[in-house]
Amino acid sequence: MSMDLRTITIQPLRQTFGHLARRMGADKPASRYMEATMDLQPMENYHYRPTWDPSHDIFDPKRSRITMKDWYALKDPRQFFYGAWTLARGRMQETASADFDMADELGLATGYPAEGKKVVNEVLLPLRHVAWGSNINNSYIAAYSYGIAISQATAYACMDQLGIAQFITRLGISLDEIDALAEAKQAWLAAPVWQGLRHYVEDQMVMEDWFELFVAQNFALEGLLYPLIYDKLNDRLNAAHGPVLTMLTRFQREWFAENVKWVDAVLKAAAADNPANKALLAEWIAAARQRSVEVLAPVAELAFGAEGAAVLDEVVQQLNARAAKAGIPV
Repeated sequence: MSMDLRTITIQPLRQTFGHLARRMGADKPASRYMEATMDLQPMENYHYRPTWDPSHDIFDPKRSRITMKDWYALKDPRQFFYGAWTLARGRMQETASADFDMADELGLATGYPAEGKKVVNEVLLPLRHVAWGSNINNSYIAAYSYGIAISQATAYACMDQLGIAQFITRLGISLDEIDALAEAKQAWLAAPVWQGLRHYVEDQMVMEDWFELFVAQNFALEGLLYPLIYDKLNDRLNAAHGPVLTMLTRFQREWFAENVKWVDAVLKAAAADNPANKALLAEWIAAARQRSVEVLAPVAELAFGAEGAAVLDEVVQQLNARAAKAGIPV
């Protein structure tokens, strides 16, 4: 008896889930990011309003003065959902850890010149407390923002900052400067050069409008701090003492370059939604930029001496260019 085996192709009625098909059309396959992001924000059938804030629903778009026709326009160009983010950060952590291991094995860290260690101890180590503040602030944004597109990305930024705080701590340990970590904490708590920045970090912790906090923390403060320290100061220390610090701060630099793409995309989408958003974002950016410049000026002077003001002004111009590219006049 002979058998005739045949294959047939069954054409699916749609390529994705119904809520995505209604957005994109039934014939367009959705990426994993879209499946893990779009239209997942709870919108109906809430049990009760929060007792600590009865004027708002537990998930409420009115928690910010920013308005959006579609909150899912605030997409992440990195396409990070949980799986993609963990894989990306895992690779970055493996690379950074390998750099630390090499520096320890070859004695590059402990042999770093005393003059360079002094700058690291005074300027870089206290920044682990700034990263912890960013962890808290992005946690607030993730909790109270509206739309999974923005809330999941800020949750990832929250955990990224915890990792950065840990890498700064590991930097101090690798340089064999254990006591310097305690001294950096005391400097953060009491040294005049850090009190403006500390005050601002703590002020951000009580901002109510989560989008204003997003602008102040993720765009203005980090948009000035990271180029100032991990670009300008890093270049100066490399020229004077070799590239060891570049190895041991790789994670921060790579993270910031990637994070900028997400932050700028969010601001651009919000500004393009309506003129009121654009005006409000311009107002927030101007205020946050001014405050950030004021609190970072003593840090820039500590890092660069008499050239601090000029170096800080250079990174301010870079921040202005980012805002202009996002369509926000500042």
